[in-house]
Amino acid sequence: MSLTALVSRRFLQSRQNDGFVSFITVIAVLGVALGTTALIIALSVLGGFEREITDKVVGFSSHIQIQGFQNQLLQDPDRTVQLLKDSVEVISDVAPYMAREAIIRSKEGVDGVLIKGVDAQTDLMMTRRYIVEGEYDLVHESIEVSKMVIGRRLARRLSIDVGDKVTVFGLAGPVGQGYLRAMQCRVTGIYESGMSEYDDVLALVSLTDVQHLFQTGDRVSGYDILVTKVDSAEAAADRVRDLLGYPHYARTVFQSYRNIFSWIELQKKPVPIILGLIIIVATVNIIGTILMMVLGKTREIGILMSMGMTRFAVSRIFLRQGVVIAVIGTIIGNLLALALCFAQQEWRILSLPSEVYFMSAVPILLKWEYFIAVSTISILLSILCSLIPSRLAARTEPVKAIRFA
Repeated sequence: MSLTALVSRRFLQSRQNDGFVSFITVIAVLGVALGTTALIIALSVLGGFEREITDKVVGFSSHIQIQGFQNQLLQDPDRTVQLLKDSVEVISDVAPYMAREAIIRSKEGVDGVLIKGVDAQTDLMMTRRYIVEGEYDLVHESIEVSKMVIGRRLARRLSIDVGDKVTVFGLAGPVGQGYLRAMQCRVTGIYESGMSEYDDVLALVSLTDVQHLFQTGDRVSGYDILVTKVDSAEAAADRVRDLLGYPHYARTVFQSYRNIFSWIELQKKPVPIILGLIIIVATVNIIGTILMMVLGKTREIGILMSMGMTRFAVSRIFLRQGVVIAVIGTIIGNLLALALCFAQQEWRILSLPSEVYFMSAVPILLKWEYFIAVSTISILLSILCSLIPSRLAARTEPVKAIRFA
């Protein structure tokens, strides 16, 4: 161990007559720890919000949706699907769907619902991830009783469980000239995504059954499209518009939910800056802490310099103290942030109103990049703040320091 390291460690050790210096050292360490914790948690929460919202929105609406102008039905879905896969390289999957508003009735109540028919073989929806009761089973077996998957909020309003039967009423035929048709369904699964926009109204049924209910033949309402890279969705949508032409209309998930993604971007910009100020304030406390150490050890500094220690070595002693405070505080901050984030992930301690935030609990995204970036910033700022008092300590005059009372 070098002389500067030994002296620095001895200076940091508490003695009976310099307990105040030890106390403010603990405060400085806690300041760095809390600042590091706050920034890591903030970044993890923002990352979690972005991931959860993007996954759920994409999971229920895909990267690109093709619909008909003014809700026109689209012809020849098989040819369209093959054309899209052959002509647009970035498209990984295409799935036709049929969606219309309807009335759903159970023994306990009646409600409005958006019926979406999907093909069990090509379905791209991520609803199966959020199944909380039953199973995600939409395979068409009988025209008499269809299978249905609904949201938990809708199931509660209708007072139904897995295995119960409901009746769906819809208008078949041209708009304004339709006639009422009914379809009986058995609930095979209940999902809960945390997004009230879907949990309240969306019910999933086999594509064949919905086409039969609304008497649309093999025509569909639109297509769900997934691309290999999300960044290429906009270019792929433009290519699809040019390829298919009227009446096909393509929109990306970022266009359909522009307000949500704009809100995410707005939150990501100022929050880390504001919370980053916490670390700056915490590291500036190190200046006061080391200055107190310098004042408390002035006589010792004079003795060391009179025995031949250079000013540079004296400066290194207190610079080391700043680094020790920064490293210990950063480690504690990382461990505390990891523990709190893990607790939120496992037990969902902090809940959210899903009708406002599109999820029922505060989401967490743990990434090692957050810990490395925040830790690096915290330690570097602490070292910079330690330079000022360490330079002042090096300027101490030995004779005056020894005579210092």
